[in-house]
Amino acid sequence: MENKKYLDKVLEHLVRGTQIDYENNSIAFPFTTLSISNTTPPFYSFSYFRLFPSETFNSHCRNTFGLTEEEIDYVWEQYKKIIKEKINNGE
Repeated sequence: MENKKYLDKVLEHLVRGTQIDYENNSIAFPFTTLSISNTTPPFYSFSYFRLFPSETFNSHCRNTFGLTEEEIDYVWEQYKKIIKEKINNGE
C-alpha cells in the first residue's frame, strides 16, 4: 500500500474522533451522520461495534478522505483493532 503514511493519519483522525463512554458502555463514532442534537453525538452500545464496516464508514472514508475500497479495508481493520483494545483496556 503506497499511501500507508496518509492512511495512518486518517486512522489517527478517526480514533481521536471516537468517544468511548465506559460508564454507559457506549461509543460514538465520528463517521456517523445521525445526531441527537447539535452538541451531543449519537452513542451506541459497545455491542453495536461490528466486525464489518458499515456503509456509513465506507462512505465517510470515500467522501472525506478519498480512499479506495482496499484502503478503506485497511483503515477499518486497524481502527477496529485499536478501538477494541481501548474498550478492553478501559482507555
